[in-house]
Amino acid sequence: MSDDLAQQLEQICENITLPLLDQPLSSCSKIRDVSAETIAIELQIPFSQGLDTVKQQILEKLSDAGVEPAPNLRLYSRVESYKSVNEANAISQVKNIIAVASGKGGVGKSTTTVNLALALQHEGARVGILDADIFGPSQSMLAGTPVDTRPDVKEQKYFVPIKAHGLQFMSMGFLVTEQTPMVWRGPKASGAFQQMLTQTAWEDLDYLLVDMPPGTGDIQLTLSQNCPLTAAVIVTTPQDIALLDAVKGIEMFRKVDVPILGIIENMSVHICSNCNHSEPIFGEGGGERIANTYDAPLLGKLPLDINIRLQADSGKPTVATDPDSEVAKIYRKAALTMVNALTTFEVNSAIPNVVSIS
Repeated sequence: MSDDLAQQLEQICENITLPLLDQPLSSCSKIRDVSAETIAIELQIPFSQGLDTVKQQILEKLSDAGVEPAPNLRLYSRVESYKSVNEANAISQVKNIIAVASGKGGVGKSTTTVNLALALQHEGARVGILDADIFGPSQSMLAGTPVDTRPDVKEQKYFVPIKAHGLQFMSMGFLVTEQTPMVWRGPKASGAFQQMLTQTAWEDLDYLLVDMPPGTGDIQLTLSQNCPLTAAVIVTTPQDIALLDAVKGIEMFRKVDVPILGIIENMSVHICSNCNHSEPIFGEGGGERIANTYDAPLLGKLPLDINIRLQADSGKPTVATDPDSEVAKIYRKAALTMVNALTTFEVNSAIPNVVSIS
């Protein structure tokens, strides 16, 4: 009975397409237990918003296959910790560190980072953001906290992350005033970054997204070589000059063996708010070209939308403000596709996992 049921269940998982992700359930799940009384299926990505729908689909397909009465179905998400690309010691309470980089400023990387984090948090993951841009931090504004917000200090050694929108934040923007220029040489900036990374008391994070500064300098190398980085995502616009720098960022990560989870193309098309005319004012096809060149998925194409800018500037990013909007759905799909790519990595069994059961 269990062998036949297991085969039926495997076929069912192949034939159920996950909402938003547009991939079969089998691509990101494992069947953990099969008997006439109990079925346990583990999703390897956070997916709280779609669990009930998927669970109902499985039960309906079991009924169609003649499996009566239906076994008790346990469908749950478990976010694994995947091994880092270097020998750096793991950071306590942080499972996976993902760099969000661009190679160039002004492409909307910080806004993309916070919306990806919110998308994962929306699905039940515990997520933090580290603002690695020491000279031009922006996550403190995107968090929507008062300008005088400062982190508490724990045990006279650790910063307590700032909490906003259900996320945990740490940024140089919380440690200095808006008028304070960081006139530091590279090594000092790299030291400040590493201190914020390792001396912040992160609380049980499934994912820590690192909002990288522009360029391929000291901080990028510090993260890639001296910190337990899991993988990276590249943000670009279709414009040729942005693509040049995005390629440099990809090549830098490749030189230090950091996997690229995918490409996000920002400002891909402008849609006029008056006449609804669409126009690719920054060019088109750039994200696809570098995705194809480097055999990386194109995670999403975000429009040049005034609401994204207004919401970010007001400290109320799109996924937090309007999670069911079309733009938020693009961020949510990109985030799920991004972390689904991690499921092909080797698991770090030394770090325990948190389970969400439905």
